[in-house]
Amino acid sequence: MIPEHLDRIALSGVSARGFHGVFEFERREGQTFVVDVVLGVDTRRAAQTDDLADTVDYGSVGSDVVAAIEGEPLDLIEGLAQRIAEACLARDGVEAVEVTVHKPQAPVGVPFGDVAVTISRRR
Repeated sequence: MIPEHLDRIALSGVSARGFHGVFEFERREGQTFVVDVVLGVDTRRAAQTDDLADTVDYGSVGSDVVAAIEGEPLDLIEGLAQRIAEACLARDGVEAVEVTVHKPQAPVGVPFGDVAVTISRRR
Protein backbone atom coordinates (compact mmCIF):
# COMPACT_ATOMS: atom_id res chain seq x y z
CA MET A 1 0.00 0.00 0.00
CA ILE A 2 1.28 3.43 -0.94
CA PRO A 3 1.46 5.70 2.14
CA GLU A 4 -1.13 8.49 2.17
CA HIS A 5 1.46 11.27 2.22
CA LEU A 6 2.72 10.22 -1.23
CA ASP A 7 1.26 10.88 -4.64
CA ARG A 8 0.69 7.98 -7.01
CA ILE A 9 1.82 7.40 -10.57
CA ALA A 10 0.17 4.30 -12.05
CA LEU A 11 1.13 2.31 -15.11
CA SER A 12 -1.36 -0.45 -15.87
CA GLY A 13 -1.44 -3.35 -18.28
CA VAL A 14 2.20 -3.52 -19.33
CA SER A 15 2.54 -6.83 -21.13
CA ALA A 16 5.35 -8.92 -22.53
CA ARG A 17 6.23 -12.55 -23.18
CA GLY A 18 8.16 -14.31 -20.46
CA PHE A 19 9.25 -17.83 -19.63
CA HIS A 20 8.45 -17.94 -15.92
CA GLY A 21 6.86 -20.92 -14.22
CA VAL A 22 7.54 -24.15 -12.42
CA PHE A 23 6.63 -26.41 -15.34
CA GLU A 24 9.02 -27.27 -18.14
CA PHE A 25 6.49 -26.37 -20.84
CA GLU A 26 6.12 -22.86 -19.35
CA ARG A 27 9.87 -22.39 -19.59
CA ARG A 28 9.92 -23.75 -23.13
CA GLU A 29 6.82 -22.12 -24.67
CA GLY A 30 6.50 -18.94 -22.60
CA GLN A 31 3.35 -16.91 -22.10
CA THR A 32 2.13 -13.36 -21.72
CA PHE A 33 2.50 -11.66 -18.35
CA VAL A 34 0.69 -8.42 -17.54
CA VAL A 35 1.97 -6.00 -14.90
CA ASP A 36 0.44 -3.04 -13.06
CA VAL A 37 2.75 -0.69 -11.17
CA VAL A 38 1.83 2.08 -8.76
CA LEU A 39 4.69 4.35 -7.72
CA GLY A 40 4.60 6.36 -4.52
CA VAL A 41 6.27 9.70 -5.27
CA ASP A 42 6.15 13.35 -4.30
CA THR A 43 5.01 15.16 -7.45
CA ARG A 44 4.89 18.70 -6.03
CA ARG A 45 8.16 19.86 -7.59
CA ALA A 46 7.22 18.46 -11.00
CA ALA A 47 3.84 20.16 -10.75
CA GLN A 48 5.58 23.49 -10.12
CA THR A 49 8.31 23.19 -12.75
CA ASP A 50 6.42 21.18 -15.39
CA ASP A 51 9.75 19.43 -16.04
CA LEU A 52 10.09 15.70 -16.66
CA ALA A 53 13.42 15.74 -14.83
CA ASP A 54 11.50 16.48 -11.60
CA THR A 55 9.34 13.37 -11.70
CA VAL A 56 9.50 9.70 -12.62
CA ASP A 57 9.47 8.95 -16.33
CA TYR A 58 6.77 6.30 -16.61
CA GLY A 59 7.91 5.40 -20.12
CA SER A 60 11.24 4.31 -18.68
CA VAL A 61 9.45 2.43 -15.90
CA GLY A 62 7.47 0.59 -18.57
CA SER A 63 10.70 -0.38 -20.31
CA ASP A 64 12.07 -1.69 -17.01
CA VAL A 65 8.93 -3.79 -16.51
CA VAL A 66 9.20 -5.31 -19.98
CA ALA A 67 12.90 -6.05 -19.41
CA ALA A 68 12.06 -7.82 -16.15
CA ILE A 69 9.33 -9.91 -17.77
CA GLU A 70 11.58 -10.85 -20.68
CA GLY A 71 14.58 -11.44 -18.41
CA GLU A 72 15.96 -14.49 -16.66
CA PRO A 73 13.16 -16.99 -16.00
CA LEU A 74 11.88 -17.46 -12.47
CA ASP A 75 9.71 -20.21 -11.04
CA LEU A 76 7.26 -17.90 -9.27
CA ILE A 77 5.52 -14.66 -10.17
CA GLU A 78 6.28 -13.54 -6.62
CA GLY A 79 9.93 -13.38 -7.66
CA LEU A 80 9.04 -11.48 -10.82
CA ALA A 81 7.05 -8.96 -8.78
CA GLN A 82 10.04 -8.50 -6.45
CA ARG A 83 12.39 -8.00 -9.41
CA ILE A 84 10.11 -5.28 -10.78
CA ALA A 85 9.71 -3.62 -7.37
CA GLU A 86 13.49 -3.44 -6.94
CA ALA A 87 13.90 -1.83 -10.37
CA CYS A 88 11.26 0.77 -9.51
CA LEU A 89 12.74 1.57 -6.10
CA ALA A 90 16.15 2.06 -7.72
CA ARG A 91 14.74 5.12 -9.51
CA ASP A 92 15.24 8.55 -7.95
CA GLY A 93 12.07 9.87 -6.37
CA VAL A 94 10.31 6.54 -5.93
CA GLU A 95 9.68 6.02 -2.22
CA ALA A 96 7.21 3.14 -2.45
CA VAL A 97 5.84 0.78 -5.06
CA GLU A 98 2.97 -1.62 -5.49
CA VAL A 99 3.41 -4.26 -8.20
CA THR A 100 0.78 -6.66 -9.48
CA VAL A 101 1.88 -9.45 -11.81
CA HIS A 102 -0.95 -11.14 -13.71
CA LYS A 103 -0.47 -14.59 -15.24
CA PRO A 104 -3.67 -14.98 -17.29
CA GLN A 105 -2.56 -18.23 -18.93
CA ALA A 106 -1.43 -19.94 -15.73
CA PRO A 107 -1.83 -23.73 -15.77
CA VAL A 108 -4.45 -23.81 -13.00
CA GLY A 109 -6.46 -26.81 -14.17
CA VAL A 110 -9.86 -25.16 -13.73
CA PRO A 111 -11.60 -22.29 -15.56
CA PHE A 112 -10.48 -18.91 -14.17
CA GLY A 113 -10.28 -15.26 -15.13
CA ASP A 114 -6.88 -14.30 -13.77
CA VAL A 115 -4.10 -15.26 -11.39
CA ALA A 116 -2.21 -12.36 -9.86
CA VAL A 117 0.26 -11.57 -7.10
CA THR A 118 0.45 -8.08 -5.61
CA ILE A 119 3.35 -6.88 -3.45
CA SER A 120 4.08 -3.56 -1.77
CA ARG A 121 7.61 -2.39 -1.02
CA ARG A 122 9.16 0.79 0.38
CA ARG A 123 12.66 2.19 0.60
